[in-house]
Formats: sequence, structure tokens, C-alpha cells
Amino acid sequence: MADHLLTLKGVTKIFNKGTQDEKRALDDFSLEVAGGDFITIIGSNGAGKTTLLNVIAGTIEADEGQVMVDGQDVTRWPDFQMAQFISRVFQSPTMGTAGDMTIEENLCMAELRGKKRGLRWGVTRGRRARYREVLQVLDLGLEDRLKQAVGLLSGGQRQSLTLLMTTLAMPKVLLLDEHTAALDPRTATKVMDLTDAMVRKNNLTTLMVTHNMTQALKYGNRMVMLHQGKVQLDIQGEEKTKLTVAEIVAQFGQTLKDETLLSG
Repeated sequence: MADHLLTLKGVTKIFNKGTQDEKRALDDFSLEVAGGDFITIIGSNGAGKTTLLNVIAGTIEADEGQVMVDGQDVTRWPDFQMAQFISRVFQSPTMGTAGDMTIEENLCMAELRGKKRGLRWGVTRGRRARYREVLQVLDLGLEDRLKQAVGLLSGGQRQSLTLLMTTLAMPKVLLLDEHTAALDPRTATKVMDLTDAMVRKNNLTTLMVTHNMTQALKYGNRMVMLHQGKVQLDIQGEEKTKLTVAEIVAQFGQTLKDETLLSG
């Protein structure tokens, strides 16, 4: 097995500590992620899924524990510093792109993310030719609309573009935060197939939070279920491939109690 690219050791995060609203979102949480792992993450609302991604991304700081990326301790690093390692795609298609900027400007911004920029960071002729080439992968005709504002694209087009933008910077870790939940089923399937293809092609270490059980079982080589801030289930390889939605419901239905999850 590959060396662990991402490691969380004994991570605890408590919100509203010492009040009647105290919530232990992550509870002595530990996880080791190998390079190239594609992990789907499931769990009912409040299980700690989004908090986990926020801690990894540096958006919030853990109260206790340690976060390591590629052997480096990044536990106290803020999100802008983590940008050199982490790319994230959110549920809302508008969050990963700048609507008032053109497609090529968004791609250029993504390519230079986490790198030092001089005054001449704009779209060069060479970059434009390369962007046209990489956009053809999406099969959405966007390669002929490089100078169009991203705000004019549909939700599915924007989310597909966001995915492409994350691969330009080749992050150490890709975080997908229910990135198809706001899309209609047909578009969601297209975006998921694109996601899978990009993750495989670039061997991207990926953590994907999803409420769709079918997605969680179909994609990735490993599935982790969270409950009350802890790992409830961690399966991979052939064991994951053989698992069915019905078996998950039978074994963990009471734990999950989440209609959207179980209906996937």
C-alpha cells in the first residue's frame, strides 16, 4: 500500500463548548489516507462529515489532535496556506468559480492557486491553447466560449468547470463536499462520471462527502461512515464492491436515520 498522504490523529472539535448547545462534531477522530485513495464519506446529518472537511482544509482549527499532509504537520495552518495542498468543490456550483470572470480567467486563476504570482499572471496565448484542449474533455462545447462570463453557464457546466479547475493545480488532496447535491439527477450522474474519470486519470487522493448511498458504493475504492464524530464503518476493495444499499440499511438504518441517504 502507498504511504499515507493524509493522516488525522485524535482530532477533536467541539462547538459551543461549555454551553447547553455544546456539540462534539469530531470525537478523538483518526483516519489514514493513502496516496491515490478515493474515499466516499457517508453519515447522517450532524455526523461530522463537513467538519472533517473543514478541519482538513484549514477552514476551522481542531481543538485537539494532529493533521498531517505528505508528512508535514499542518494542524494549525489556515485555509489560505492549505490552498497549496488542498482543492475543494462545494455543493453550490457558484462557490468554485467567479461568475463575473471569463472561463479562461477562471482557469488561469485556478492554475496559479497557491503559487506566487507576478504582475503578468494573465491568460497568455500558450495558456489559452492549453485551456481549449483541456476543456474538450468536458464535451460541453466550452472550449469555444473561453471569453464568456462563467455566470452565464448552467449549474452542471459550472460544477464541471470547477472540477477541471481543481485538476489544473494538481492538489495533494481533493475534497468534494456533496458536489452533485444541487444538480438534477441526470446532470449529477454526468458530473459524477466526470469526477471519477478525472480522479482516476490524475490519481488524485480524494475524499467525497455524499448523501447518495448509491454514489457512495459505486465510486471510489473505500467508504467511511461517520457517526457522532467517529468512524462507524471503514471498508474498501472487494468488500466495498460487494456491499449493497439494502445491506447498509439493514445494518445501519437506525444509525443513519436519514431519508435522503437511504433513498440513494
